Amino acid sequence: MATLSQRIRAFLTSPKGQRLIQQGRRQLARPENQQRLRRLLAKLQGRR
Repeated sequence: MATLSQRIRAFLTSPKGQRLIQQGRRQLARPENQQRLRRLLAKLQGRR
């Protein structure tokens, strides 16, 4: 049986995984999503 990391790697190299990666990159390129991510990171870092 394949380990979890092997299964994830296989998915990410598949055509469906590549489409998902490209979609994520397009979303991260949007300024409003970058701002949301920065706020989330600041909130998480503040909990330490």
